[in-house]
Amino acid sequence: MSSPVCAGPGASLQLPVYLLTGPTGTGKSDWAIRLAQAAPVEIVSVDSALVYRGLDIGTAKPTREVRAQLPHHLVDICDPAESYSAGRFVTDALAVIAAAHARRRIPLLVGGTMLYLRALLKGLAPLPQASAELRREIDERAARSGWPALHSELARLDPEAAGRINRNDSQRIQRALEVCLATGRRLSELQRATVSPLAGVPLKAWALAPRSRPVLHQRLARRFHAMMAAGFLDEVRALHGRGDLTASHSSMRAVGYRQLWGHLDGEYGLTEAVEKGIAATRQLAKRQLTWMRAETTPRWLDPDSDEVSWNRDVRRELLQLGL
Repeated sequence: MSSPVCAGPGASLQLPVYLLTGPTGTGKSDWAIRLAQAAPVEIVSVDSALVYRGLDIGTAKPTREVRAQLPHHLVDICDPAESYSAGRFVTDALAVIAAAHARRRIPLLVGGTMLYLRALLKGLAPLPQASAELRREIDERAARSGWPALHSELARLDPEAAGRINRNDSQRIQRALEVCLATGRRLSELQRATVSPLAGVPLKAWALAPRSRPVLHQRLARRFHAMMAAGFLDEVRALHGRGDLTASHSSMRAVGYRQLWGHLDGEYGLTEAVEKGIAATRQLAKRQLTWMRAETTPRWLDPDSDEVSWNRDVRRELLQLGL
């Protein structure tokens, strides 16, 4: 069965979709930019923080100058007060992929937001609409007992889903519990019954990650300190001062932003905020690596040694496609 992303000119050629994923802080955007400068690819962000305008330094967002030269899709498409879902991402990404294929260019998906990747690669389960009443009840229980306690409850109701969700990931714990309580069925069960929106489209995936965990940790710490030196705190202070954002907004739950927001709320000092931010970044990278090893089959690349050969091999493959 033909996939909707293949419709239009060039559909019969079954142009592929490329994916460059990996844990945060490994240089995915820089690799993608250098490839796009030399090859007919269009960069499609798979990052839940890059969709928000004003979240620039803490997301390592490519500069406006770079984006003016090389299109970056699904970047700066939302105000931080808006909510952006995996479902909306899939709709937007499929439209971008179809348009790139129509131009006879290859979409290069770049990023590591696991929920978005799962939705695009495996499909979205037909889940019930959010219930404000049920969510309020879950939030009240979390306020009394803590999210780890609700994670333990989820582990009893849906062990498979709980195994993929961090004990402090309030948003995903809430949604998984909501599905179980509202439908009487497991989220993991519903997800297994889905079909990928990219079914039938050739997909080639690479994952960028240092072979050494300590090396990755060093990279993440250096990057966080570099962001602070570049004005990350001032960026969060400006968002904090808007008056219409809170710590509960999805945009402000992004790693780094959440910790600096807590500092600006007076919960702890700046040194502790930076330490928390680096620790949270390492935890995110660990979750991303765990997910990628379990859910995808990419070719693994070392960010310190493999770029030249990767860039050359991709360009050679595109030439073979007549692009």
